[in-house]
Amino acid sequence: MADLSKNPNRIATMFDAIAPRYDFLNHLLSAGIDRYWRTRAIRSLGLTGRERVLDLCTGTGDLAIAARQARPGAARVVGVDFAGAMLAAGANKLRHHRLSDAVALVRGDAMRIPVADASVDAVTIAFGIRNVENVETACREMRRVLKPGGRVAVLEFAIPTTPLFRGVYLSYFRHILPRIGRFVSGHDAAYQYLPASVGAFASPDVLTELLRKNGFRDVSANSLTLGSVFLYTAKRLEAGG
Repeated sequence: MADLSKNPNRIATMFDAIAPRYDFLNHLLSAGIDRYWRTRAIRSLGLTGRERVLDLCTGTGDLAIAARQARPGAARVVGVDFAGAMLAAGANKLRHHRLSDAVALVRGDAMRIPVADASVDAVTIAFGIRNVENVETACREMRRVLKPGGRVAVLEFAIPTTPLFRGVYLSYFRHILPRIGRFVSGHDAAYQYLPASVGAFASPDVLTELLRKNGFRDVSANSLTLGSVFLYTAKRLEAGG
């Protein structure tokens, strides 16, 4: 049975262990659809080219890079993650894409974001919110660092509700994905944790309510790829709102 403890040190250690093969497995296990999901998330921000974007749980920086490379893209991106080996892999990608001057990667925790109050125009998270030990604390932190009216885009896996696809998805997610992940990465626990953590994570209704409760408006949960992924979008309440 998978260990679902969200202790930051445990999660960081687990992701550090799979960092060398993380990007390859993301693209393989999603059949490349992960690029589309990230594109949808960045598009939802309505960037104009002047924004400062914070990417939490940035991992190897794919969403941070997408925010910068969008047309128009963010003027500046800061990626935060607590897994050092993941950030090191991300730094190599930034050098490859010649983005080191526009995208900064910082070690830190989504529950204690190392960014000043009301200092960013948008916050993004791709498939990391379910790994945070206290999601409500992370929501409050996102509100704190956002400027009034600032936007949020969160991608997260979900269990589809359509009966036929749900059965196929669960079979793949629980049996095939862990075997491929274990074979390619050489790490067993991480790819047992992935499907178990998705099944245990808050439903879309619960996460949207948490965002509303903690200072966000215009909150929506948009189903992607037959409900296997949700894109959550919201805006920080205006000052005094």
